[in-house]
Parts: sequence; C-alpha cells; structure tokens
Amino acid sequence: MTQAGFQLVGEDAEDSRPGLAVTTVPAGVLVRWTASDGFASLAKDQPGALGDSMKVIVQAAVSGLLVQLGHTVTEPEDGGDLLVLADA
Repeated sequence: MTQAGFQLVGEDAEDSRPGLAVTTVPAGVLVRWTASDGFASLAKDQPGALGDSMKVIVQAAVSGLLVQLGHTVTEPEDGGDLLVLADA
C-alpha cells in the first residue's frame, strides 16, 4: 500500500489519525481510511461534493489495488471499512 502512495497508520492509531489503518481480525484484516482535517475541509468546499464521496473513491482505489494483487476484498456488514479475507 505504501508503494501505491497510501500512508499507513498503526493498529493502535486513534480514529481521527489520517491515513490507512490496517487491523487484524479473525477473518483477515480490516482496512479503514481517515482523511486529514485539511483534506476533508478542502473536499467539502468542492462543488458537487457529497458527504463521504472521497472516502468511497479512496476505498474503491484501495479495493481495486488489493483485488489486482490477488486478494479477496469485501465490505463488512456494518459497512464503512474494507475487509481483506485471509487465504483459505
């Protein structure tokens, strides 16, 4: 993910810390993206920007990259994050 330009933050990072947080769960790993306050403010001020549209775009990019690398990616039932399933 870092080679693709994403900043990774540790599993114990606060929810508001910007970047991709990767957390180990029983099914695999959970990937959550949080925008910086400055980025969120800039995105909010753009014409036509809707709520979490940037989060959706980043999740699509991350998901696409992981699938291209051969991983199985789903969205957990509670939504919001990406779940990368462990190899069976």
